[in-house]
Amino acid sequence: MNQNIVKRNGLLAQKMIRELESRNMEAYYATSKEEALQKALELIPEGSSVTWGGSMSIQEIGLTKALHEGNYEVFDRDLAKTPEEKHEIALKAFDTDFFLASANAISEDGVIVNIDGRANRVAAIAFGPRNVLMIVGMNKVVKTEADAMVRAKEIAAPINAQRFGKTPCAVTGSCSLCKSSGCICCQTMITRFSLEPKRIKVILVNDNLGF
Repeated sequence: MNQNIVKRNGLLAQKMIRELESRNMEAYYATSKEEALQKALELIPEGSSVTWGGSMSIQEIGLTKALHEGNYEVFDRDLAKTPEEKHEIALKAFDTDFFLASANAISEDGVIVNIDGRANRVAAIAFGPRNVLMIVGMNKVVKTEADAMVRAKEIAAPINAQRFGKTPCAVTGSCSLCKSSGCICCQTMITRFSLEPKRIKVILVNDNLGF
């Protein structure tokens, strides 16, 4: 990565950490995927119950693999053998020690935007798990909350939709405010403050992660 970009990311991340802390969240900056993985494992005590939504970012830093190999109680929907079992695992998220996620976009002043289809991810971020740990690449940082909404709908959603089916945005690359059966933009959540101090923890990563 260009050293000027690295320097800029580091400076911006320090500003964002202060902004996130002012919103009752806990925040860190990792200069690499490896450092992000190390910090995440420092934050999750051994023996913790852990699950996650459909985040690619947590996989890309190797966090899900490390949790499966470590001393943790892991609930992984991808290992479910039936739709019923997958649903049961999703419900368990509301009583876990840690729910892992990312963000579709985050503003420089610490507002986090996520768009969901079935809402299991945004529901768990909003309520239930004792801790929410977000791994967020600096590629998802935008200037304002309004910009975060645009990024979530016009960049993250069309790319993400290609993983699941042929929604209009998966075909055109642009949101058409569809009402298709495969729509992944059914719920939009803006996280601007955490009533419970430090429940939400954000690790900003000097890398391009997720969509």
